[in-house]
Formats: sequence, C-alpha cells, structure tokens
Amino acid sequence: MSHPILCVLRLFKVLHRTRQDVFKDDIRALTAARNKINEEFRKNMQETKAENINQMIKFGSDVEVVLRETVIQGVHVEDNKILLRPRDSLLLENVPYSDTPRKKA
Repeated sequence: MSHPILCVLRLFKVLHRTRQDVFKDDIRALTAARNKINEEFRKNMQETKAENINQMIKFGSDVEVVLRETVIQGVHVEDNKILLRPRDSLLLENVPYSDTPRKKA
C-alpha cells in the first residue's frame, strides 16, 4: 500500500476534482464544498495513528463516491421550477422492467 501521506494527498485532490464536476457553475456550492473539504483535512492534519488515518481515508473515499454517483445538480429556472442537470455518468439506459432476463447481443 502507498504511504499514508500520498493517499491523503491523492484523496484531497480527488475530492476537489469531484467537487468541481458535481457543482459545476454553482459558485455557492463550489465554495461551500471547498471550504468543507479544506476544513476537514485541516482539522485532522495532526493525526498520526495509522488506523485513524486509514479510517478517515476510507470515509473520504466513501464521500467522494456518494458525491460522484448520487448528487444531481438543480438550477432554479422559475419560481417553482428547477432544471435538473445530471452528468452523463449518471444517466443509465432506459430499459423497461421484465421478469425474463434479456438475451445478450
């Protein structure tokens, strides 16, 4: 396994890249997410126990997956309307439900 500091730095970069993708063009959300990521890393900067560091890396990785796979950006277009802007990676093939498995092509 990589050195814990390298894993922490890699996670820091990945979280910020994901933040930029998920909250694209939303200055308020981009800023809030940046501040939260930086705050959490700064708060735990003095941690030295490998077990605790590994738990935090796991938690941060889980957070990144949740952001990347479940957050859909919404934009207010009218008083009571929100336009959803899902990223291409979230769009799935629209296949009707069937009790019988589909044959692979």
